[in-house]
Amino acid sequence: MKRNHFLQGMALALCAVAAPAAFAQTYPSKPIRLVVPFPAAGATDLFARTLSQKMGEKLGTTIVIDNKPGAGGAIGSDLAAKAPADGYTLLLATTSTHSIGPAINPRLPYDTVRDFTPIAHVGDAPSIMLVPNTSPAKTVREWIDFAKTNPGKLNYASSGNGTIVQLTAELFKSQAGVFVTHIPYKGTALAIPDLISGKVDVLFDSLPTGMPHVRDGRLRALGVTSLKRSALAPDLPAIADTLPGFESNTWFGLYGPKGLPPELVARVNTAANQALADPDVRDKLSRLGIEPTTSTPSQLATMVAQDAAKWKKIITDRKITGD
Repeated sequence: MKRNHFLQGMALALCAVAAPAAFAQTYPSKPIRLVVPFPAAGATDLFARTLSQKMGEKLGTTIVIDNKPGAGGAIGSDLAAKAPADGYTLLLATTSTHSIGPAINPRLPYDTVRDFTPIAHVGDAPSIMLVPNTSPAKTVREWIDFAKTNPGKLNYASSGNGTIVQLTAELFKSQAGVFVTHIPYKGTALAIPDLISGKVDVLFDSLPTGMPHVRDGRLRALGVTSLKRSALAPDLPAIADTLPGFESNTWFGLYGPKGLPPELVARVNTAANQALADPDVRDKLSRLGIEPTTSTPSQLATMVAQDAAKWKKIITDRKITGD
């Protein structure tokens, strides 16, 4: 009797070990849903559609985009967190959902570490520092000096309270030691006319929306917010050249629900990295103002933890709240 119990236990243990491996060999056997927690036609959605097509080819299946916008990305993120951990529901997370959101809203229905499985860091979108053509500053250093000689007289625009645009400006203020007044708009597109006219003194905008105005001669770009010069705007110096360590990117990362089997994580990570190496994908992302990246799951987790800590400090120190 004891021997039979032992053999039955061994059989169950072997089945438990073999089941994930067998499942990984057949995965995926149906379409994968990629939750995009923002509206269709936005930057995150366009990135998801560009990446998912090539990723699907690498995995041998179709990846279906499921837009679930609302609450700064929290609605879609919560949906993905509560999905079965079978690899058929993934999330394209961003700085808003996993770095800024938890600090702005501590009552989020999900925990960014406990409730998700990191898969891959897939892209970064740096911003550029824009000023009117009438600004006396032609470099980042000159603008800082100008602000210091005019304390409280200058202002900056943002796309709203608690957004990456505001936080980038507040990070800049903190590191540069300047006082500049915040003027929130409902999107940077509404702030551009006031920046061109000189009613606003500075704006940290995305490359795709800001650079056309620079090329047309209506605005001046002083620097890029990536740690080093960006391949998307190679003529612009990094703000970090003047303020060492300054960096602000909107990052994009693939996640699954908690408990996603390591074998599936590896499959999806490999497919994402292979897709991002494709020249056509890289070209399309470049036009969106996104620099493709590749990473291991642990590298994504480390990057997000550091990014979240940085923004939490700015949000706490500056008493920033969301709209």
